[in-house]
Amino acid sequence: MYALVLAGGKGERLRPYTDNKPKPMVEIRGKPILAYQIEWLQHEGITDIVILCGYCHPVIMDYFGNGEGWGLNIEYMTEDEPLGRGGAFKQGFEKIPATESFVIATNGDTITTQPLQPVIKAHKASGALATLMLTRFFSPYGIVKVAKDNRVIGFEEKPRLPYWINAGVYIFSSQCSQYLPNKGDHEDSTFPELAKRGQLRAFKSTAFWKAIDTVKDLSDATRELAEHPFFG
Repeated sequence: MYALVLAGGKGERLRPYTDNKPKPMVEIRGKPILAYQIEWLQHEGITDIVILCGYCHPVIMDYFGNGEGWGLNIEYMTEDEPLGRGGAFKQGFEKIPATESFVIATNGDTITTQPLQPVIKAHKASGALATLMLTRFFSPYGIVKVAKDNRVIGFEEKPRLPYWINAGVYIFSSQCSQYLPNKGDHEDSTFPELAKRGQLRAFKSTAFWKAIDTVKDLSDATRELAEHPFFG
């Protein structure tokens, strides 16, 4: 199985950690964010990975090489000009053999323990061109519970809310490549178009998931990864 991994982000909200490395190469507990994802993909049966690079790409190439040390075949594609996430995915499809009916696609700045086989099974059963993994949204703030007479009756720290958000893990059928933009973001173009056509499905995951966007996220992930077993 093949995977396309976006790893070209500058991570401006993570400076100075990203002054000389791309966002997915920022370390958590002594290991780059991207290394956690590569380990997860290998654990879940992926054999070939195409890393889609941009900013400071030699840092990624030097760390992962051809993937031999990771039990994988790793290739790279670099952008001559910024293509946006959707454009990068479309370019990455050039590396996917025509014999592959689908490909896993991910944002390289997320960490999850979601098993892939249930997601793949749901995707195949649906007949959709794309499936996106969702995760539950947690409030970034604690909430105050108030009775009808405005008495404060309790507090809850950062509760799980009844909403689902895009987890940055996708399954694209091979035909999906024609809907990806040459330049731009798939979330602004491809997904709305597929949704309109009834060709976009969701998989609701309750597994551990963490996206790294800010310095606070780094701190939270350091604590959370100590509490959640991970592969490797």
